Amino acid sequence: MPFLITAVVFVGLLCTLDLILSLGVIKRLREHTELLGALNGRASLGVGETVGDFTAVAVDGTEVSRSGLTDDTLVGFFSPGCPACAEQLPKFVEFAKAVPGGRARVLAAVVGDPRRTADLVARLKPVAQVVAEGQNGAVGSAFAIAAFPSILKVSVQGSGHPIVADARVDLEHLPSSAA
Repeated sequence: MPFLITAVVFVGLLCTLDLILSLGVIKRLREHTELLGALNGRASLGVGETVGDFTAVAVDGTEVSRSGLTDDTLVGFFSPGCPACAEQLPKFVEFAKAVPGGRARVLAAVVGDPRRTADLVARLKPVAQVVAEGQNGAVGSAFAIAAFPSILKVSVQGSGHPIVADARVDLEHLPSSAA
């Protein structure tokens, strides 16, 4: 009988602990939902929106600006410590290798502390013009970046200003070289 009472008390304590942990998880999910809601459902400019004006210096010393964006320019934003960035980076690099026009038509912005972004810059540099900048940098602000990674395709509309042509680039399907 004492064994049965001990087992029932143990199960009761275990259920109470599970209930407390579940309530904690629910509270955290509500906080995350509010944070995502604050993004207004957008991680960057939307399709058809005009890219803001910017000028920045790439890590190789070249100047990049809005006027240098051409049709079908691939633009990616990454940040260190972002698990989704680590997952998407190899796909982005492979996709960028297949972009017609090569490195000149790929822009990557790495956002964060320069000591932590060195690895990302090194991996992106062979396939893209890379800008390393802090939060609210010129390139990120021009694209209204609110989440990482953000991968966009830009085209130039009739007025000559670049617009976002695709805000959800499918990195699984490499671009054709004939494009």
